[in-house]
Amino acid sequence: MELNRTEKGSAVLPETKAKRNRKLTTDHLLALCFILPSIVLIAVFVYGFIGWTGYVSMSNWNTLVPDFSFAGLKNYAYLFQDYRFQADLRNTLVFTVLFIAVVVLAGQALAIFLDQKIRGESLFRNIFFFPMALSFVVTGVVWQWLLNPTTGVNLFLKKFGLDSMWYTNTDILAGFKWGKIEFGIPVAIIAVVIAAVWQMTGFSLAMYLAGLRAIPEELKEAARIDGASEFKVYRKVIIPLLRPITVSVIIIMAHISLKIFDLIYAMTGPGANFVTDVPGVYMFETTFRGNYYANGAAIAIIMLLFVAIFIVPYLISSRKGES
Repeated sequence: MELNRTEKGSAVLPETKAKRNRKLTTDHLLALCFILPSIVLIAVFVYGFIGWTGYVSMSNWNTLVPDFSFAGLKNYAYLFQDYRFQADLRNTLVFTVLFIAVVVLAGQALAIFLDQKIRGESLFRNIFFFPMALSFVVTGVVWQWLLNPTTGVNLFLKKFGLDSMWYTNTDILAGFKWGKIEFGIPVAIIAVVIAAVWQMTGFSLAMYLAGLRAIPEELKEAARIDGASEFKVYRKVIIPLLRPITVSVIIIMAHISLKIFDLIYAMTGPGANFVTDVPGVYMFETTFRGNYYANGAAIAIIMLLFVAIFIVPYLISSRKGES
């Protein structure tokens, strides 16, 4: 039987070539019919609305009366010169860095602690996982009361002479002038970070605990036999093996922090001098309270680009790893 040959000279059976050229079967058409509604809905309600938002962001629709005349990048230029939006970018950067760092470190430490086969492990797991069952709105309301300068934990702290302002504090740590704002770490944003970490550390813990349980015990024993201390076993063997989980946790937490809205809106709002404001809150108030629809759409597109900076490279690398 004569074999077909590719350009590289490798043999290809006629049956294989026939399979590549065969027509769609009934099974293929049936599968396509099942996924077609999802494709249409995603195309319309995800990518279609993204396109519509981008179109509105380059229009002059900043009143109740629609005005779709072309404005170019005027709305984007206005935002980057706006004091509030510059403060939002600062707050988002600070919140994202602190939030990701604490969630990763706390989740990893708690996972190592629970991996020691301690007594009452299931109880500790339930305690750490419980905050994940709550919405960010509930978390925001609870922590607003807990960290209120006149109630909550401050009633206890006042007995020791401590009078913390928490999320009402307008001070900027390590601040320096940048554009129209003072760039640094807003003290008030730390209170929001505490609430967010309390809720999302359980997710990080679950990821790391699953990764620790998947590491063969033989690797740990081999390192111990070679004379490595328990600290070096974790630093040289275990933690490097958890690197893919760390990357996944960072990407997911970055996605949450860059589009955060409900926690901050329920807990602090924009805050005095916009020390706890974020683009999500600014977009909501600009669009639905100020009726500046084009400006609100521009904020939404900028938020989408921020998320894409983290998500798209991760998806590309994941796809390359699978192939």
